[in-house]
Amino acid sequence: MRARTFLLASLVACFFAVVSGFAQEGHPLKGTWSGDWGSSADNRTHLTFVMNWDGKNVTGIVNPGPNSFPIKSVVLDVTNWTVRIEADTKDPSGASVAITAQGKLEDLESYHRTLTGTWRQGATQGDFKLTRD
Repeated sequence: MRARTFLLASLVACFFAVVSGFAQEGHPLKGTWSGDWGSSADNRTHLTFVMNWDGKNVTGIVNPGPNSFPIKSVVLDVTNWTVRIEADTKDPSGASVAITAQGKLEDLESYHRTLTGTWRQGATQGDFKLTRD
């Protein structure tokens, strides 16, 4: 009986250690992500995303610095770990250009998880891949 009680207590302690480890990580999109997008293997544009979780929404910016622009919206579907990100940037003439990125979160168990999918910027479509730093 004593051995069974000890085993049960050990299992409960291990469970809480594992759960608390996952709980400390926070929202699966929070953090700095880097990667690129492009319409071909030779035509790539570097990206850096900084995303935060305020308890209700994911917010953030793309390419921090003088050419940054805010993320308008982020929708995460946890049933299949797909993500839709929308933002607006400017073209060289200063006109607004809509950006839509739709992707899938992969390697969820890793801190350095990835987000891979399709990227549309204005009339140009390509693919993208981001890795959390």
